[in-house]
Amino acid sequence: MSTVDKSMALTGQPPASLSLPQKLAVVLGMSGLGIMLLAAFNINFPQQGLWLSVSLLALFVGITLFSWEAYKDKQPGIKNDGVWFKSVSSRGLWGWVAGIALTGFYIVLYFYPQYLGLVNDGDNKGVIALFDPLSKALSGNPASQWFVYGTLYTVAILAFGIKFLWKYRHNRYERLRTASVMFFQTAFAFIIPELMARLNGSSVLNGGSLPYYDLKNIWPLNYYNFESYRIKGFLSSGEIGFALLIFGIASIFVITPILTYKYGKRWYCSWVCGCGGLAETAGDAFRQLSDKSTFAWKVERWVIHSVVVFVTLMTTAVIYSYLGTDTSKYWLTKSSFLIGVGVFLTLVFGWAMLFKREQLQKDAQYGAIGYFVIILALIGMHFFSGEGNVFLFKSESLRKTYSFLIGSIFSGVIGTGFYPIFGNRVWCRFGCPMAAILGFQQRMFSKFRITTNGGQCISCGNCSTYCEMGIDVRAYAQKGENIVRSSCVGCGICSAVCPRGVLKLENGPLEGRIDSNQVLLGNDVDLMQLVNKK
Repeated sequence: MSTVDKSMALTGQPPASLSLPQKLAVVLGMSGLGIMLLAAFNINFPQQGLWLSVSLLALFVGITLFSWEAYKDKQPGIKNDGVWFKSVSSRGLWGWVAGIALTGFYIVLYFYPQYLGLVNDGDNKGVIALFDPLSKALSGNPASQWFVYGTLYTVAILAFGIKFLWKYRHNRYERLRTASVMFFQTAFAFIIPELMARLNGSSVLNGGSLPYYDLKNIWPLNYYNFESYRIKGFLSSGEIGFALLIFGIASIFVITPILTYKYGKRWYCSWVCGCGGLAETAGDAFRQLSDKSTFAWKVERWVIHSVVVFVTLMTTAVIYSYLGTDTSKYWLTKSSFLIGVGVFLTLVFGWAMLFKREQLQKDAQYGAIGYFVIILALIGMHFFSGEGNVFLFKSESLRKTYSFLIGSIFSGVIGTGFYPIFGNRVWCRFGCPMAAILGFQQRMFSKFRITTNGGQCISCGNCSTYCEMGIDVRAYAQKGENIVRSSCVGCGICSAVCPRGVLKLENGPLEGRIDSNQVLLGNDVDLMQLVNKK
């Protein structure tokens, strides 16, 4: 007898109690986590490689087995899964416990790795020592807290990625992009950088070295990429290092704009980025927690514009701090660099104000404020900075502050630790400078949009509920408007959970991409053109 649930209720059913296989999966996953907790208390495992394998395998199998049992008897299609009935996914007690636990782990990882067993001058202990065999097998070096983090990060994306694939197995787009983020995280963010480290000093490099490089990280996510030690590392690695440096620059000014023009910011935020990959897979259960209020939208706009200004100034200050002033020795001096940055930003701002002001609307005001703040800061940087300092701050202190605020607090502690409280894309929405810059490009000249068929919308609200970026998708759908928002990451979940096929992700011509006319007649294109001309 079939046990498939054939209910067509859009609201879903209250969650049932765990089945026996799910209980076994929980025990299995917790046992894997328990091995790491025992290691954290300095329990010495005689065969660390074996115990690490058992721990990671138990976590992976436990997650996938739990997911299989949850979805095997459900038909492909929309899954509400009673998310507002569950404590962990509705900001209940277990949600707060999970948020506090994740935040605590990130704080220890980033700022107190010695409590995890990291030893700078000697053999590692605790949890980090448990990961030494895997680290030595890949890179030849003992594990660090970042290797532990990267391993757990990759295992989480792979395990929860399988759960995501099974949950959205009815949607080809979701399957493809999930497979993409699983591949890029495993290959480009985890395995390849470790193997690059293993090549250091090898005959292939003629005794040279390669800088640790996550190939999918683009400025300003890899905010450290143009610091002096990185530049020296690239140049000391011969042709390979120089090629990596050119690739890093081309990623900013060539690769990113072209791909964003063709596909929108989704090519990166939903198909490549590790932060987005973790948010989409491990954070899928929390996507409905994103705040859809007007207040949250206003806060988002102020915060994200401020982050872009901050990142631009900090990157400029970092590069400025190690440039010279003697024009006879350097073709790129402090003054010429500041002038170049100012001219480039002026051209971008002038183009946006002249040709895209109507599209920007109120965002034009934020852009103008940000532009003038940056220009004034560049002028001040020129007149009030000396050797070894920018303004009144030491260059080294400035770099550490930048790394602390963007790389640690915002992207790590808040970005992931607050999943169960503010939703899975809290970092992408409020703090990621890369998402902000790609969003600007998407809004200005990308061919990407989400088209809507207003005549088919039944106002069920699924699309708005599950939009992880806090966009009220239903409001656009009811009016038949194309959705072109800077914050939209093109995850496609709004389309995947729509019971009527109202929403469609498209890459079309720029003409008519943004049309604010309120339309309730569906999307008969010829009729719409006639109505809009009157």
